Amino acid sequence: MRQVEAARFIVDHNVGKLAKWLRMMGYDSLFFKGADDSGITAIALSEERIILTRDTGIVKRRLIKSGRLTAVLVTSNNPLIQMRQVIDKLNLKINFNPFSICLECNRVLKEKSREQVKEIVPIARNWK
Repeated sequence: MRQVEAARFIVDHNVGKLAKWLRMMGYDSLFFKGADDSGITAIALSEERIILTRDTGIVKRRLIKSGRLTAVLVTSNNPLIQMRQVIDKLNLKINFNPFSICLECNRVLKEKSREQVKEIVPIARNWK
């Protein structure tokens, strides 16, 4: 399998920690809070995202079985083992673009000067 570099993910609520781990690696990773399988598959289809889930029902859906959508059925509760499974299954490039995406909101981080953030970052007020 070829290496995946620009993969985009949608992470089901049952493996939510994966979203932050993938964001640390620089991968766009939406966190899906809903419980509706059709909701997660609709977003994945419209935004061309890979579904990461522990929900066996999702991976049995026609869109995934037919190959129109890619999904990884995560088998462990342990986030480190989950990451290893995703990296191995999708042949992810580990150092793609680390720490380039906000761990909380999934937006691309932008470089700012100390002056630009000194009023919004408490510690920046004490910088000289």
